[in-house]
Amino acid sequence: MANKRGSRTGPSGDLGVRRTTEDERLLSRPPVGVAPAADFTHTDPWRVFRIMGEFVEGFDTLATLGPAVTIFGSARILPDDPIYAAAEETARRLAELGFAVITGGGPGVMEAANKGATEAGGESVGCNIELPFEQGMNAYVRTAIDFRYFFVRKTMFVKYAEGFIIFPGGYGTLDELFEALTLIQTEKVRNFPVVLFGREYWDGLLRWLRERMLEEGKISPGDLDLMVVTDSPEEAVRVILDSHSATWSEQKAMAREG
Repeated sequence: MANKRGSRTGPSGDLGVRRTTEDERLLSRPPVGVAPAADFTHTDPWRVFRIMGEFVEGFDTLATLGPAVTIFGSARILPDDPIYAAAEETARRLAELGFAVITGGGPGVMEAANKGATEAGGESVGCNIELPFEQGMNAYVRTAIDFRYFFVRKTMFVKYAEGFIIFPGGYGTLDELFEALTLIQTEKVRNFPVVLFGREYWDGLLRWLRERMLEEGKISPGDLDLMVVTDSPEEAVRVILDSHSATWSEQKAMAREG
């Protein structure tokens, strides 16, 4: 968020000292006429090893996690926001059913979800990201992983989750939403429910998808069925549970046939 002088603020809206991140360094090109640094540790091939290391750490940390659900939403909401309470209750219900809860590890909806899971005695995971403005891990994370690269972190969100529950949020939340929808639409992942929490918040986006994307043939009618919209923590959890039960039954049937 820019202030009147064009400086930037972090997710909470507070001004801070901006620092260069690994994602920015990876995606930036050297200025015209400037030769890349000769030191191998400053080259793109070297960064491949750092990226590989992040994948290994993430896989190793979460390999034995068990059934989990990733919860997304705004980092900017405060504990007195009804959405905070809804995210906390949703995570609590999931934890009581034996699901781990994965978030981005930051404040707002992420904190609420980690809090609900932790206080219910469940596994509470935070996948934090290096940002230009410092974002610390919230106090309710029990298994913490820090990432430099968004694309590595996003892999963990999908790989170890039974589905997504997405609360109102900003660009990052929409990024995760459409990443999941693309993976489902292209059948890169199967039996992966996406729940949008907050009918009023998502109504405008869904209307645009129907009236613009669908009407112009950019998506198929069935693509709108890839999302479930609700205002109920109970319903959100039921969607996840039903999908997980169906997947489990399918896997048992395949094992018998095999």
